[in-house]
Amino acid sequence: MTSRQPLFDRLVALSASDWDAYTHHPFVEAMGTGTLPQAAFRHYLVQDYLFLIQFARAYALAVYKARSLEEMRSGLRGLSAILDKEMDLHVDYCAGWGISRAEMEASEEDMPTVAYTRFVIDAGLAGDLLDLHVALAPCVIGYAVIARRLAEAGGVRDGNPYSLWIAEYASAAYQDLAASAVESLDRLAGDDLSDGRLVRLAKLFGQACRLEAAFWQMGLDKAP
Repeated sequence: MTSRQPLFDRLVALSASDWDAYTHHPFVEAMGTGTLPQAAFRHYLVQDYLFLIQFARAYALAVYKARSLEEMRSGLRGLSAILDKEMDLHVDYCAGWGISRAEMEASEEDMPTVAYTRFVIDAGLAGDLLDLHVALAPCVIGYAVIARRLAEAGGVRDGNPYSLWIAEYASAAYQDLAASAVESLDRLAGDDLSDGRLVRLAKLFGQACRLEAAFWQMGLDKAP
């Protein structure tokens, strides 16, 4: 596939309106300007913790769906990163917003959380490892794209309560992780991706983008 666009770029092009609605959602834009109601962000943070639990299950599924030991190790690294690092970082970040781990664990999943996470797991169960990673891509790669744009627009600044969130996903470490995810899609697709398979993958990707947009909207809907 070296002579072609990266698969991720082709998926974005085939799902342009869904991708744009997700990556430029009013929730996101308000984070960049610092005008997002804090109640909306707090609800998002709680749901994102519950989301991470299901995300870990998706990476456990990636280990099962792997076709080689290296793919199994890759899935295990993703699972370990969530369980051993990202969840603790999320808890520490939420503490700064006055939200405890106990409070998050006692909360129920909101419907958009259920819809997106179960969609991802179902995509992996019904399909192969590529289907699973395409369903994950709007989250894994999309956050990097969103944060980089917001940072470049001046979102990381004194007085913006969402600067730390933007800075974290705009960081070199997370940008490298997203770039690795882009490369993984090409590696999983190989050189024989048919036009029909591309169309099916684009449908998965577009639906994932719509569910991500609904996840943002969930926060806005909870704001007073």
